Amino acid sequence: MPVNAALKTYLETRRSVPAFQMCEPGPSRTEIEEMLKLASRVPDHGKLAPWRFIVYAGAVRERISLELADMAMAKRPDISDEMIAVEKSRLTRAPVVIAVVSQAAPHAKIPEWEQVMSAGAVCLNLVMAANALGYCSNWLTEWYAFDENAYPVLGVAAGEKVAGFIHIGSPKIQPTERPRPDLADIVTFAGE
Repeated sequence: MPVNAALKTYLETRRSVPAFQMCEPGPSRTEIEEMLKLASRVPDHGKLAPWRFIVYAGAVRERISLELADMAMAKRPDISDEMIAVEKSRLTRAPVVIAVVSQAAPHAKIPEWEQVMSAGAVCLNLVMAANALGYCSNWLTEWYAFDENAYPVLGVAAGEKVAGFIHIGSPKIQPTERPRPDLADIVTFAGE
């Protein structure tokens, strides 16, 4: 089989850009739809598509960020002014944020764990799809991904879980390389 040199180079150099280091321009609706089509091409035992997307773009990002900030301040009355500012900008740091929502549920033939992993694969594919279209991206969760009280604000239904929020935009600065694990520390060849 021939080597896909472009894909290999991409994987050798792929880097996330912190959401706060993103700026306009962000992807258009047509580009977002293309990213979502690409992101959906993941292993999916049983063809269940046990995930869905919520796209946050435009003014809704600020409204939701302010509601999340109110929730954070109610939970932590002693929150610092610096953290209040962070909370108020949760979904406004990047031009577009896309939630990947896991709808994993018990199934007669498909283990729920496989469904959860499929949602994780969607997150990574979405990161790579954004990069393929020339944008930077970052897969984040943050506290509100795990707080079911925040789900109505985010549009997440009961019984669903957030696999990740994919922040997408243009980089303010080019990312630098970071340390990677030494394969000798993380790989076991069975039978050797």
